[in-house]
Order: sequence, then structure tokens, then C-alpha cells
Amino acid sequence: MPKLLSEKEALKAYRDMLLIRRFEERSSQLYGMGLIAGFCHLYNGQEAIVVGIQAVLNPVDTVITAYRDHGHMLACGMDPKGVMAELTGRIDGYSKGKGGSMHMFSREKNFFGGHGIVGAQVPIGTGLAFAHKYKEDRGVSVTFMGEGATNQGQVYESYNMASLWKLPIVYIIENNHYGMGTSQERSSAGPNYYGRGQGWNIPGEQADGMVLQDVMEAAKKALDHARSGKGPYILEFDTYRYRGHSMSDPAKYRSKEEVEEVRRHRDPIDQFKAYILKTLKVKEDQIKTIEEGVKAIILEAVEFAKNSPEPDPSELYTDVLKEVTSHV
Repeated sequence: MPKLLSEKEALKAYRDMLLIRRFEERSSQLYGMGLIAGFCHLYNGQEAIVVGIQAVLNPVDTVITAYRDHGHMLACGMDPKGVMAELTGRIDGYSKGKGGSMHMFSREKNFFGGHGIVGAQVPIGTGLAFAHKYKEDRGVSVTFMGEGATNQGQVYESYNMASLWKLPIVYIIENNHYGMGTSQERSSAGPNYYGRGQGWNIPGEQADGMVLQDVMEAAKKALDHARSGKGPYILEFDTYRYRGHSMSDPAKYRSKEEVEEVRRHRDPIDQFKAYILKTLKVKEDQIKTIEEGVKAIILEAVEFAKNSPEPDPSELYTDVLKEVTSHV
């Protein structure tokens, strides 16, 4: 068992996971009401991964992920109001209402975006690692992907370059067992995703992505490896998504019983709540205060988004081209 968390660390982790869960639940409601358009991929069930990893990052580290990205934004400290405003296509969103669910960024928080093309973020994350090495800032690029993306060719090109140049990068594979309606058994000839870097001498391991402390322990080991100059590391987390691939997916390729089984026995938030109540002896009143606080944050974010205006049509022509003066 990993070392015990302090009460302060544990309560923050519980609050962060619950914030993601409640934010996604409300996003689902707003999508059903027609206030969120386009694609929308929810993170329900996978909260322990991003919260656990964020807890052991250094401020200089960078994060990049795919399209199931709301949880990553909230975990790194982006304002829920700005995230919700972007989801609803409003001018006060992180991408001025033009990026939507899959394309938000925050240089301030070192979050380099969700990306809508499967696997597209992996070479970009590798580039971020190159920047860390070039600047000698001891930063690590944390690059998330789903298990489905691991079959993309650009992932292996990135593995090769990262290993060849010993780049400080940790590749995180969030294995929720289903791609866009296809189980991993039907899409991958070999399920050992964390071992696929062996051909490039990249070490890897698998951990339980539903147990926050397991995530933190595995992430700390991987980050130390990358930060020490030894090159890339691959971490695969066994997890599960409760909703469909996106809001348009009814998820008929798996049974309700399968989903409920995971909810009952492996839910990351329920497990962690039981841990802090039993092991850390945290009082129910403290938990209730956190839950009420999260509820207030979500209500505020929704109201902020509803009251934010839609972008002016002239915004179609902004943020398209950046002119830079060369110093060479």
C-alpha cells in the first residue's frame, strides 16, 4: 500500500475528483438541453487518473491530452466557469467559444489542449518534451492518450524520437477498454499497451487507474525516471468510462450489468471516500462541506456560461494567423 496521504492532501483530492464528476454530470444535462453542441466526451469514472497525476506534478511540467479532456482542465486548475463557457460556445470560454469541448488551452496552467484527432496530441506532447530538454528547465511533458490511440502510427514515431533523444516525457495510456464502440479485444492484437515501447527501450508498467493512491505512486516513479534524464516512460492505467464514447453514443456494445458492476465495486470516488472516512478518520461534516462547495461551483459555472454572450461573427477571422518577426 502506498504511503498515507495527509488529511489536507486527501480532502483536496476528493474535492478535485468530485468536481470533475459533478461537472461532467451537469455537462450531460446541458447537452440534452441543447446548450452544448457538437461532440462532447465525458470523463465519468476516470477521475482518479488525472487528479492523482496532477497531485505529483511540478509547476514547470506540461500536460496535453485527447478529446476526453474536461477532467484534465479542471484538475490543472483551469476555472470551471471558463471551461463551461467554452463548452456552451460563449465568448468568455477559454477559446472564445470557438473551440468547444475538444479544443481548450491554458498557457498559464501549462495545459496545451485537448485534441480532436485520435493520437494527434502524442507528437505534439513529444515536441513539448523536446522544449523542456532544450530549455533545461527540468520539466516533464505528460502526454495522455486512450488505448485506441496506441494503434496509430504517429504514436510509434513519437516513441522512437523520444527514446533516441532521451526526452523527458511520460506517456499516459488511459485504458477504459472501449474505443469508439469497439472493445480492446476486437481492436488490438495485443493488450499489453504499456509494453509496446520495448522496441525503443522505453520502460513501462500498468497500474489501477481507479485507485488514486496507486495512480500517484506509479506517476511519481515515472516522473522521476523522465526528470532524471533517463528518457521516456509509458504508464498504462486500467480504468473505465461510465458513459458512451461521446454523448451521441448509446453504448449498446456493453451491458448495463457490466457498467453497474464497476460502479458498485471500483468507483474511484466512492473508494476514496471510504478510505478517508475509515483510515484518515475524516468527519462526515467535512465531506458534506466539500460536496456543498462543489455544488456551488458548478451552479456558478453554469450561470456564468448562460450569461456570457456568443462570439461576434467577426471572431471567425481572429486567431487564424500569427505573424512573428524573426530574430535570426
